Amino acid sequence: MALIVHKYGGTSMGSVERIKNVARRVAKWRAAGHQIVVVPSAMSGETNRLIGLAKEIQEHPDPRELDMIASTGEQVSVGLLALALKAQGVDARSYAGWQVPVRTDSAYTKARIASIDDARIRADLDAGRVVIVTGFQGVDDDGNITTLGRGGSDTSAVAVAAALQAAECLIYTDVDGVYTTDPRVVPEARRLNVVSFEEMLEMASLGSKVLQIRSVEFAGKYRVPTRVLSSLTDPMIPLEEEMKSGTLITFEEDEKMEAAVVSGIAFSRDEAKITVVAVPDKPGVAFSILGPVAAANIDVDMIVQNQSVAGTTDFSFTVHRNEFKKAIDVLNTQVVKAIGALEIVADDKVCKVSIVGIGMRSHAGIASLMFKTLSEEGINIQMISTSEIKTSVVIEDKYMELAVRALHKAFGLDQTPEQ
Repeated sequence: MALIVHKYGGTSMGSVERIKNVARRVAKWRAAGHQIVVVPSAMSGETNRLIGLAKEIQEHPDPRELDMIASTGEQVSVGLLALALKAQGVDARSYAGWQVPVRTDSAYTKARIASIDDARIRADLDAGRVVIVTGFQGVDDDGNITTLGRGGSDTSAVAVAAALQAAECLIYTDVDGVYTTDPRVVPEARRLNVVSFEEMLEMASLGSKVLQIRSVEFAGKYRVPTRVLSSLTDPMIPLEEEMKSGTLITFEEDEKMEAAVVSGIAFSRDEAKITVVAVPDKPGVAFSILGPVAAANIDVDMIVQNQSVAGTTDFSFTVHRNEFKKAIDVLNTQVVKAIGALEIVADDKVCKVSIVGIGMRSHAGIASLMFKTLSEEGINIQMISTSEIKTSVVIEDKYMELAVRALHKAFGLDQTPEQ
């Protein structure tokens, strides 16, 4: 008998019938002798509906009150799932985050988990109950309800699994695992049976939407074995089959994983590139540019500084497209005159494409094959960023899908690896 955490997304909880299916699946695992903790999201569309109501009353809702409102979606889900399990003859008990409690900081709408008290959950598990805990939320030291930001239920589930030292955290979603790239862009994309934590962390940070990046960080920090699998299968699928389905995020690197030089292609459409032209080439100039940007709470991704010519250099960096105009305003009002730069050149029609794989550590020539492939497709590279297990490039966004398809084929990701 193992302690297993199940997480179900909004689509899985999207209707009464789907909630009943979740209850059937959970009951099957419980009948096999496992202790089960479930962390569900709000029903699909519910959080958006609640936030929309708040914005009808106040254009920029007070963050504390917004968290109070948004957190109710998950409370409905856990209550309904508890009822569905009881209807199946399974003893179940639901808890809101503040009842566990899941302790967080006080950063409303984007709080971070500090600790989880597992005593109440363990007492119920020992009594033979299935425990259902709200995802996405917690409580701060002053007793205020907080939420963790979009995708926060993934983080809640992995954090609960870490606190309970669960054997595995199963993330049930509307896709059946992690793919070599988005199948909507490359129909030949393959599902990966196993992916390393490091690769998953890179893919999540580079644009893969399968898991929220904070949940992957949590899994890595506390070494929680995590599996991504589909909730759209028959809930009564044999347990032995279900336990091996989807994609396992693992911390063990074996020879087969090393053999796959590149595991996946990640991409992000939401990029914008900014260049500060003719910056004086002297110590502290990077901070003079990026300090005010950081102070405005704008995240910077890739950074490139050109070779100095006649005492000046060009300084380029990328930001999320949603923060593009805000970054330009900061630079124009606080930076350009202050440092004596010539002008700002900006482009919000770019994207980022990345190759990821732990095998890149021990194989030379991977980046050059990437550059060669893009060159043969007539795609110009504007910026490059590398780490041990990834290479990212910034290109014109109109070439994104072409680049992803070409790289997927060049690295043989459409081929089933040898067993």
